[in-house]
Amino acid sequence: MKKELTNIQQNRRNEIVLALEKLYKKKGLKDITIKDIAKETTFTRASIYNYYETKEEIFLDLYTKEFEKWTEELELLLHSKEKLTKKYFIEYASKSLEKREQLLKLMSMNNYDMEENSRLEFLVEFKKVFINCINTFSEILIKYDKKYNKESAERVTYAFFPFIYGLYPYSHVTPKQKKAMDKAGHKWQNNTTYKLTYNFLNEIL
Repeated sequence: MKKELTNIQQNRRNEIVLALEKLYKKKGLKDITIKDIAKETTFTRASIYNYYETKEEIFLDLYTKEFEKWTEELELLLHSKEKLTKKYFIEYASKSLEKREQLLKLMSMNNYDMEENSRLEFLVEFKKVFINCINTFSEILIKYDKKYNKESAERVTYAFFPFIYGLYPYSHVTPKQKKAMDKAGHKWQNNTTYKLTYNFLNEIL
């Protein structure tokens, strides 16, 4: 079982995660090393190993924090006293995901590596946050429309989450990918996270 962290330990882990977050905006998981992360912090490479055994554990911590942020935003909607309409819910969910570019990138590109190369205690911590996010989404469905019960809301939720795992590559197309699609004879469409999420939810709800 994972030990409770002191404030000092948590602050140090936060610094390491923030350093990784900065690097991840420019480089991929495979290109980032513990040495690179150490250069962005006040720590030596060796001292980082006091907190994480692999770089994937640092990525998993970032992933966990991203899910926590998204869940917090969903919980604001869940506990809102305003009446939820289908349109408002879809717009809210779509906008909230649009702000979570880093979450979507991690989900689409690095989920397997992070989970497979992290200690069980880190993975358990992540799964708790992930399950909370899934449950919050299901609870919002039940709140917004009386036609949903626990079972039917769960079915929609388990259609939606696999969808967002593949969302990033379709909403963040590189110039090279666009050029390749043009040469392959495929007309490229400017699909944003908001647009894709909105259309999907509008179809399944």
